[in-house]
Amino acid sequence: MDVEDVLSDVVTMEDLKKFEKEYHNQLTTGTVSQETKFHYAWCLVRSNYPADIRKGLILLEQLIKHEANDEDAKRNYLYYLALGNSRLKEYSTALQFIKAFLHMQPENMQAQNLLVTIQKKMESDAHKGMAVAGALALGLSAVVGIGFALSKSLKK
Repeated sequence: MDVEDVLSDVVTMEDLKKFEKEYHNQLTTGTVSQETKFHYAWCLVRSNYPADIRKGLILLEQLIKHEANDEDAKRNYLYYLALGNSRLKEYSTALQFIKAFLHMQPENMQAQNLLVTIQKKMESDAHKGMAVAGALALGLSAVVGIGFALSKSLKK
């Protein structure tokens, strides 16, 4: 699966419900395992809904701050933090997480590919932003020009 496929991969409702139920069951007992919290967060960041993705990011941030007791877990959390932020088009935040991942494991091709994809999307969004700004400026100039021409013709 290439990075574009990973970014557009959506969790099945079956998986989301399964891990959500497990998470809430453990939550009621007062202790949620690291593995359960990760699986639920992993599903949430792959949701179609931005609110779910944000909820997944919050869980991953909790995991990385308070429960990342081994390097593999920390890398997983960083990767999915980068992925989730990318899905929300928060590319600068995603870039920070994927760079932190690559600092730990620079040879990881999946992370390197995600880094390149994030950078391309940042560049693409910047170009789209410039095009929209240019179009707005051109439209505003046209309106001002028409207004100016109309005011001249009314004065005669």
